[in-house]
Amino acid sequence: MIKENQRLLNRLHVLSDGAVLYLSLPAAFWIRFHVLRGGTVTVPLWRYLVLGVVLTLAQLFVYAALGLYQSQRKARLVWELERLWLAGGLVMGALLSFLFVQRYVDYSRLTLVVWFFLSGGLLSCKRAALRRGLRYFRQRGYNQKHVVVIGSGEMARAYWETVRCDLELGYTAVGYVSGRPEPGLEGLRWLGGYEKLGGVLESGRPDEAVCAIGPEEYGRMPEIISCCEKTGTKLSIIPFYAKYMPSNPQFDELEGIPLLNLRRIPLDNWANALCKRGMDIVGSLALIAVSAPLMAACAIGVKLSSPGPVIFKQKRVGLGKRPFDMYKFRSMYVNGTQGTAWSTNHDGRKTRFGAFMRKCSLDELPQFFNVLKGDMSLVGPRPEIPYYVEKFKEDVPLYMVKHQVRPGITGWAQVNGLRGDTSIKARVEHDVYYIEHWSVLFDIEILLKTVFGGKFVNGEALR
Repeated sequence: MIKENQRLLNRLHVLSDGAVLYLSLPAAFWIRFHVLRGGTVTVPLWRYLVLGVVLTLAQLFVYAALGLYQSQRKARLVWELERLWLAGGLVMGALLSFLFVQRYVDYSRLTLVVWFFLSGGLLSCKRAALRRGLRYFRQRGYNQKHVVVIGSGEMARAYWETVRCDLELGYTAVGYVSGRPEPGLEGLRWLGGYEKLGGVLESGRPDEAVCAIGPEEYGRMPEIISCCEKTGTKLSIIPFYAKYMPSNPQFDELEGIPLLNLRRIPLDNWANALCKRGMDIVGSLALIAVSAPLMAACAIGVKLSSPGPVIFKQKRVGLGKRPFDMYKFRSMYVNGTQGTAWSTNHDGRKTRFGAFMRKCSLDELPQFFNVLKGDMSLVGPRPEIPYYVEKFKEDVPLYMVKHQVRPGITGWAQVNGLRGDTSIKARVEHDVYYIEHWSVLFDIEILLKTVFGGKFVNGEALR
């Protein structure tokens, strides 16, 4: 079973991390004093090797504390790398603070900095390669986690469809237990009614049971939990209201009563919001300075292409459903339909120069000023005009969630090809995924994908 294999893989994972961490220190010593110039050895190599033992053990402990040695089957690579570098930063900060307080000035700070980036870079590459290797083997039926599905409702069918179609996840559903065989689960073996659950778990010894019963059967939940506990089977539950939940729900507590918070997002944290806003200010100022000559050329082109203003202002709905004026270089002839009409690839209202700007996304450049003002962010859901907000909020599930963050110039939906005249539902799904999984590294990934067309970063699309 996978449990025994997983223990072996985890041990090899920890040992290889330790080897990389430890060997990176003498490599950093060599780089500092034999590759870079101007260094004088004041502490012999053997003392760095002793320090390396302490650093390696401390780093491995922090990795474990941050969950890096738990199963990453459901986690994204960006999540893992975030915690990897966070752990490195914590250990590095603690080390430098200790050396400063103890006045150990002989150790080369540059050597330690080189070690930090060298070990972090090597471990990041190792984890990316490991994921790629596991993906390869799982697609061929190896490293599978065997699962029994409990229930046959909508969520059970959705779970079966996901693990059946996405072999990279490495889940094999061996069958399902429910009151009777149900349509929609073709290809998945019916193992019997709920009274058979204990025997199925005892004889089959699956790695996990996934309970996805409907609301009409929730009275069976104590029985299901009891069966899993008696057989020592890990139980995961998909609530019947799962489609309304975020992918990483948060729980509060009221006098011992757990409260599920359906829509708590990372950017509700003021430190995260401040960090993102700082990135927006610095990034927009830099981009305005770099693109100033190009914006001047676009302004001249717009003025010569047709009569009308250079900058086109259009009402869009932003953070907190507040309207704002979004700036663009005017790409169309002046017309009276900009408040309700949606632009398409072959739009007769475009000027020839405007079509060129649209194709190269040059018409979006003035939005750097929107970012600087605070109306927008560099990365976020694209803002929509009020007419379509009113239209979509009744028809598209979770559409209004996108207004809980600042809209962006680019976003997770756009780098996955959802721009222009594409599915609104798919766009919203990607926008909500971004909102619920926001991080600094995720923003950087999206910006790199925007610039390099998705070829520079091997990101994982919304599943």
